[in-house]
Amino acid sequence: MKKIFITAAAASLVACAFCLARTVSEGRFNISGTVTVPERLASMAQADNNSCAIIVKNEADVPVAIKRVVNPKFPLSFTMGEEDLLAANLDGNLKLEVQINNHGQLGVVKQGDIFGSADGAIKPNAKNVTIAADKTLGRVQLARNVKGNFFRTAAR
Repeated sequence: MKKIFITAAAASLVACAFCLARTVSEGRFNISGTVTVPERLASMAQADNNSCAIIVKNEADVPVAIKRVVNPKFPLSFTMGEEDLLAANLDGNLKLEVQINNHGQLGVVKQGDIFGSADGAIKPNAKNVTIAADKTLGRVQLARNVKGNFFRTAAR
């Protein structure tokens, strides 16, 4: 009986140590998930020299963390940690956005850029978050079978 008690006590100590180590390694900020792009935008999103910026904003829409991936392939798995933080304060819920472009300017959406966001607010240690990059301003294309040589947008 004494051996069973000692074994149970040792097992509970190991379990507590594992939980403590996991909490310490997660830290105060650790977000992971996947960026998805619909098939209709996949070729534009995966073009050479594109960059994918995953942006975490606070409730006031101020960026608190950014992760960039050059020449991304989708679906793109990501993990953001404390090394990606821009701000020390992480109070409240967070918003997750993505911008895919080839000009590198964040916050400036130009023709041909792809962007999107995660549904709802997230916590600083959220796991398995899905961000749908499913919006674009489109590209200017030459209209076919039209007299003259003028451009029309794909939306017309």
